[in-house]
Amino acid sequence: MTDELCEHLRAVPEGPKPEGGCAQCTEQGDTWVHLRFCVTCGEVGCCNDSKNKHATRHAAATGHPVLRSKEPDENWAWCSIDDMLVVLEH
Repeated sequence: MTDELCEHLRAVPEGPKPEGGCAQCTEQGDTWVHLRFCVTCGEVGCCNDSKNKHATRHAAATGHPVLRSKEPDENWAWCSIDDMLVVLEH
């Protein structure tokens, strides 16, 4: 990985994290390991360690490239297009 951020991670909004869990898992009666959310539309989905990988599936289906961790003590964003991570300052 280079020191340069991809175009998708240059201006990641650092606003509040959305409420709730993975609605698709809840509807299916499944659980998740960790939660991520789309910075474009705010949809919450389960992580890639979860059975359904809803956050990554959402990114692929919509073209919304950047996911943030919804976990309380984590403040990072991931670009699913460029496979790049950035740790956010706040």
